Amino acid sequence: MTPPPAPLLLLDVDGPLNPYAAKPHRRPAGYRTHRIKPDSWVARHPQRPAEYVRPLRVRLNPGHGPELLALPYELVWATTWTDEANTWLAPLLGLPRLPYIAWPQLHQEDPDGLHWKTRRLTAWAAGRPFARVDDELGPQDTEWIAAHHPGPALTLRIDARTGLLPADFATLAGWAAALKA
Repeated sequence: MTPPPAPLLLLDVDGPLNPYAAKPHRRPAGYRTHRIKPDSWVARHPQRPAEYVRPLRVRLNPGHGPELLALPYELVWATTWTDEANTWLAPLLGLPRLPYIAWPQLHQEDPDGLHWKTRRLTAWAAGRPFARVDDELGPQDTEWIAAHHPGPALTLRIDARTGLLPADFATLAGWAAALKA
């Protein structure tokens, strides 16, 4: 008998992996600052030629890549970075290319006040167990997922000032282990 597939770990970047809200002079321990110019960043500045667009500051903890790979999940980018996360961030984290969720529209308002990603992520998971890490989750998202997703789901709100912490990795590992029990 074939074992069930691993649960999905739906990863947001800005907040969980890039603690963008940390004060500039208080970079969280273990993080390195990178200056990068993804195409999507340049496109957000159409009034400037690309060579004059200042690079985006991204803080990443290179230890997070191996920690994520050690978790019993199938990792998926659930971020506005889409495939650019594979180009720009995965190498800095020591991650392989990951599948990503394509967004038909970014930041659209939800009629029920859900985070704009919630419905799409839940549909994309197609009933598979998943854990979602995001800095913009609210209780209404957790409640909606519980009511509309037929499989187990964990929503883990991450503080955008600190990014993923050891306790978050422990929560993710514990939840995945409980699925197997």
